[in-house]
Amino acid sequence: MLDQTKKQLEGWVMQSDLLLKRALSLTFKTIGMLSLALPVTLAQADTIDPDSAAGFVSLSRKVQCSTEDASPQVFEWGGYGYARVPGERDRKLFGLMGMNIRQCGAIEDPDRGEGYRLVSREIMLYLDPDTGEVMRTFDNPWTGAENEVIHVANDPVNGRPAFGINADGSERAFEYRDVNGQYLINYEVPLFYHNAMGGNYQKYIGGTYHATEIFDFNGDLEELLDPDQSVAYPVVSWVRLAQWLPWMEMNGRAGMLYFNAMGRKLQSYDQLPDLMKAEIAERYPEYTAPPPLDDARRNETSWTYMKKIIDSRAEKPAESGHH
Repeated sequence: MLDQTKKQLEGWVMQSDLLLKRALSLTFKTIGMLSLALPVTLAQADTIDPDSAAGFVSLSRKVQCSTEDASPQVFEWGGYGYARVPGERDRKLFGLMGMNIRQCGAIEDPDRGEGYRLVSREIMLYLDPDTGEVMRTFDNPWTGAENEVIHVANDPVNGRPAFGINADGSERAFEYRDVNGQYLINYEVPLFYHNAMGGNYQKYIGGTYHATEIFDFNGDLEELLDPDQSVAYPVVSWVRLAQWLPWMEMNGRAGMLYFNAMGRKLQSYDQLPDLMKAEIAERYPEYTAPPPLDDARRNETSWTYMKKIIDSRAEKPAESGHH
């Protein structure tokens, strides 16, 4: 009897020990799973949310400028400009070298909350496609004339206020594609508006300014979503489809221009090409810094800038004749 009772007790102890071991094993497995999941949860919580209003503002600022106010940032790009005329092969006309210096500042709207405004100025030089030197004149293959080149010097090029809340009160998401840990963003900007160099009857006889600009940005997604980094450094591609440049004096000839360039946001102004820095030092000294955040001037475009220069040329003979 005692032996049987002893055996029963030993069996219960063994079963209890087995149950305890199983319980401890499940507990440790659960703790292990939680410890593995915890860093992921924290990592996900420690990134900027692209689907939130605040995330839209932060990510837009990181790509375009910086999340810090009054922090100057510089983009550079380079490529080529081509001409297309019906019935002819396309021609490479000139190289392109550009820069844009900018900064952003926070703004508040009573209905749309916090947003930002970007202010900038930019230069684009036309280069000899063979030597890479800055072009001062252009030997026009269609007219036979030697045209004086007018480079792009737009000041200012300021953005409209941007918010993470739409006018209807909905939140605005920051849209991008994630490909192998890289964000890809594309913008198409069709342009069709009153031509600054045309007359008052463009609606009736033509001459409206008509162009398209295409921008593509890509960069490291981890860098972009990291809230501890105030600036992202994307690569940018730029394509422009447009009419003849006024300084080419094409006088309504059939044809168009297309530009293709690539560049990126730089870590400092000093990283600009030496040729660009030399041109700025000699001819555009104000382009070492962006406009002030409260800049209220109307935007300059390449055509309004060319209009000023062409008008000034027309005024010179009249002035000399007057004296």
